[in-house]
Amino acid sequence: MASNDIVVLGISNLSIHARFRAGVIGLTTAMLLSQDPENHVTVAAKHMPGDYDIEYTSPWAGANYLPVGQENHLIGQWEKATWPHLRELAQNCPEAGIHFQACKYRELSSDELNPEIDNANSFTSVCINTALYLPWLVGQCRKNGVVFKRAIVDHISKAADLHHSGKKANVVVNCTGLSARSLGGVMDTTLMPARGQIVVVRNDPGLMATISGTDDGDDEATYIMTRASGGGTILGGSYQKNNWDPNPDPNLAIRIMKRCIELCPGLVGEGQGIEALSIIRHGVGLRPLRESGPRIEKQKFDDFWVVHNYGHAGYGYQTSYGSAADAVALVNQALQHAKRAKL
Repeated sequence: MASNDIVVLGISNLSIHARFRAGVIGLTTAMLLSQDPENHVTVAAKHMPGDYDIEYTSPWAGANYLPVGQENHLIGQWEKATWPHLRELAQNCPEAGIHFQACKYRELSSDELNPEIDNANSFTSVCINTALYLPWLVGQCRKNGVVFKRAIVDHISKAADLHHSGKKANVVVNCTGLSARSLGGVMDTTLMPARGQIVVVRNDPGLMATISGTDDGDDEATYIMTRASGGGTILGGSYQKNNWDPNPDPNLAIRIMKRCIELCPGLVGEGQGIEALSIIRHGVGLRPLRESGPRIEKQKFDDFWVVHNYGHAGYGYQTSYGSAADAVALVNQALQHAKRAKL
C-alpha cells in the first residue's frame, strides 16, 4: 500500500521566489497531520521559529484570542473550534507559552471608563508568547516524527519533491501565506499585505486591552497585550492594506505609544509619558489578507494533490486549530483519491 507522504509548505510573504516560513498555520496543520501514525510529514520552510524577518509574520504577532468572525461563518466556526485547544494549553501546558489575561466577562460601569469611551466590556482571554509557542509546535511535530528542512521553491510542483523520503509527495499542503501571490501554480493575486506595526516594551500593565477606532486614521489601531513568561508587552498597532514597507515608522511608533498610555495609564504610572516606556524593540509584520477570506480547498495537479490553507490575515493564531482541522480533512480526501488512482 502507498504511504501517506505529505509536504507542508510553511507560511511566508512575497519575494522574488516564494519563500516559506514555518508559521502558526503550517505548524498547526503539520502537528494535526502527524497525529496519524500513517502520515509521513515533511515541513519545508525558509524561516523557522527563532528567525526574525519581515517575510516571517508569525513571530511578530501579539498574539491573542479576540474573535472577529460570526458564529455561522467559517471564520467564526474556526475560532470556536480553536478556543478549547488554547484554553487547555493555558491551563495545563505552561511550556507552550500561553496564559490567561483580564477577568471574567462583565460590562464595565460608566465610572470605570474614560470620558472618551462610550461603553466597554471585560472578559477572560489568552495571550500567546509566540517566541515560546512556535517552538513548542515544532517540538510536538518532531515528537510525532515530522521532519523539518529549509527550502525555497518557485513553483508548487517542486514542493512535491521535497519529502524527506526522497519520493514524490502524495499531497502538498500550501500554507504559504502572502507568497501564494507569486508561487507558480497558485499565483493568487487576491492576496495583499495588511501591514502591522508594534512596539514591544518591558512595562507590564497587568491586563490586555483594545479599543475600537482611533483619531489617527482608519488604518491604525490600539491594543495592549502582555506575553506569558517574560515575553514583554505588545503595543499596537496598524492595519495598513497594500503597504509593503518593512521598516518601522518612527512617527507611527510614537502615536502607538501615546494611544496605549492614554488607554491604559498604568503602563507607565500617573502623569508619565512615552519616555517611561522601556522599549525592547520595534516590529513590522505583513499579514496575509485575502479579499474573499482564507482559502481552504483541495486542487489536483498532474501526479499529486494540493490542499490550500492560507490567507488568514490577522487572525491566524485564533483560527489555527479550526482551519487546520478542515485542511486535514481535505488531505485525507486527497489521499483516498490518490490511493484509488493507483489501484
